[in-house]
Amino acid sequence: MPPKAGLASLAIIVGVITVSFSAILVKLSAGEPGVIAFYRMFFSALILMPFFLVKEAAKLKDLTRKDWVLTCIAGIFLAFHFILWFESLQYTSVASSTVLVTMQPLFAFVGAYFFFGERFTPGAVVAAVIAISGSVVIGFGDFRVSGLALWGDVLALVSCALVTAYLLFGQSVRKRLSLLTYTFILYSISSMVLFVYVLLKGESLGPFPQQEWILFISLAILPTLLGHSLFNWSIKWVSTTVISMAILFEPVGATIFAYLILNEGVSLSQAVGGSIILAGLGSFILSMRKTKKPIEN
Repeated sequence: MPPKAGLASLAIIVGVITVSFSAILVKLSAGEPGVIAFYRMFFSALILMPFFLVKEAAKLKDLTRKDWVLTCIAGIFLAFHFILWFESLQYTSVASSTVLVTMQPLFAFVGAYFFFGERFTPGAVVAAVIAISGSVVIGFGDFRVSGLALWGDVLALVSCALVTAYLLFGQSVRKRLSLLTYTFILYSISSMVLFVYVLLKGESLGPFPQQEWILFISLAILPTLLGHSLFNWSIKWVSTTVISMAILFEPVGATIFAYLILNEGVSLSQAVGGSIILAGLGSFILSMRKTKKPIEN
């Protein structure tokens, strides 16, 4: 194995661990979903700002009007993805929410089918049906526990569709811009959308105790900047399929951390449904073998 490939494998492992903390940090926060989402995006953009200004600010002139429109739309979808996902964690468990959000590859290929004419292989269709059946198992189990838990599952699925829309609208801009330029602009737009959302809802932006600020900054650094940056760096040395498969371990890591940190147990329906979803998604990704960007959780 080439040295860089070995280092990339280590980076992917670290990336999976850091993104697995996303739902845990949200659960630990006492902030409202919109506020948590705003500070996650705001601090992410703030941390990137000095690097962007020093290295790539001049590239802003390369953006066309279409680029700005598409990036703004992508930023709006990303903002509401976080709002709904964080909202879902108020009603359902980390295990249910994270595994349902991980179904993003299915939404991505459905979107690609309608917008770009991409075709599914027969194996991918079977795998998709398997993954969807797993979500039904989780939903049925959560409904038996509480109608609110099922509502949380629905919110998680809608947030999954929104993150797919963000990727589809932003992919053409991302191909022409560097990762630093695109993410800084995207996160800045998303944070502005979230700021307006929070003001309109009348949610409090502070003051918060020190622990809350630590959680907000940790959300920006661990899953957002560190986790996904490592995935995007690794893509130069390993295939996108490997990274997509690795991301499927995020719900596993999140469930383990939820058990250790939050004392959240896992029901039989969650374990069975989650296993079916991950098996179906794994088969789906291997069947399609398409190049896609890592998920922004």
